[in-house]
Amino acid sequence: MTKLVKTNNMFPIFNDIFDDFFTTNTSRRPSISSLKTDILEVDNGYELNIDVPGFGKEDIKIQLDKGYLTIEAKKEEVKEDENKHYVRRERFTGTCARSFYVGDDIQEEDIKAKYEKGILNLFIPKEGTNKKETKYISID
Repeated sequence: MTKLVKTNNMFPIFNDIFDDFFTTNTSRRPSISSLKTDILEVDNGYELNIDVPGFGKEDIKIQLDKGYLTIEAKKEEVKEDENKHYVRRERFTGTCARSFYVGDDIQEEDIKAKYEKGILNLFIPKEGTNKKETKYISID
């Protein structure tokens, strides 16, 4: 179903200014639901710098499963005084997650993580410690 939007064709610059003043449509805020990441290749691995503004260290979970590294940041809604009437609330509550394929040879102890000033820094080596040796079948 498409959403009908009233536009001002005479002054198109004003179309967007007041339209979302009282709405809470998260699709207009794509930066909230994604974890913006810079990936830097260094000699022996990769450095990931992930923006997680507004999240504390305790809100972030990092998981490695079947070669996929998943970073999840979760913020619960804080119940406040119910007598307050907000006209608009823009603080994000919910979950953001992002996954990267790092390979099957990488283990949890290979990855180094540090959180500082709203940025999660990860180091992932190019070669992990979970090397699988090649086994050959003997021929009779």
